[in-house]
Amino acid sequence: MAKESIEVLIEGGKATAAPPLGPKLGPLKVNIGQVVSDINKKTSDFKGMQVPVTVIVDTDTKEFTIKIGTPPASQLIKQEAGIKSGSAVPQSDFVADFTIDQVKKVANMKADGLLGATIKTKSLEILGTMNAMGVTCNGLKAIKMIKEIKEGKHDTAFN
Repeated sequence: MAKESIEVLIEGGKATAAPPLGPKLGPLKVNIGQVVSDINKKTSDFKGMQVPVTVIVDTDTKEFTIKIGTPPASQLIKQEAGIKSGSAVPQSDFVADFTIDQVKKVANMKADGLLGATIKTKSLEILGTMNAMGVTCNGLKAIKMIKEIKEGKHDTAFN
């Protein structure tokens, strides 16, 4: 069972059989249309962002597995907030305000790349990035929201 890996950067939801993907998959004789369709489904949440994609093909059976990387958390935060960049002075100049649901959304999008075991702990990691970018949560500095979450004040949002 020989396996071949192909790594490419694809714009979220816009994979095609054109380069760079098609020419790399062609010699492996897999169903390129199916690979492209699966990639587009898995990357649809990352529209407008470059997403690392790895296609692993079993050269004997022609079965494939698709692994989707995620853009950096800061990129996901900027997309969700609709901003071009974080604050130059993040502790005093704030560029956006998230709800806890938006924090959880970004945490879910980045889930495989985060260390936390639960959505709550993964959300704390996202809040840490937000703190460095000058993005608040529910009108509070991200660092203050982290403290409140650790104290259990927002547990209902994570149940």
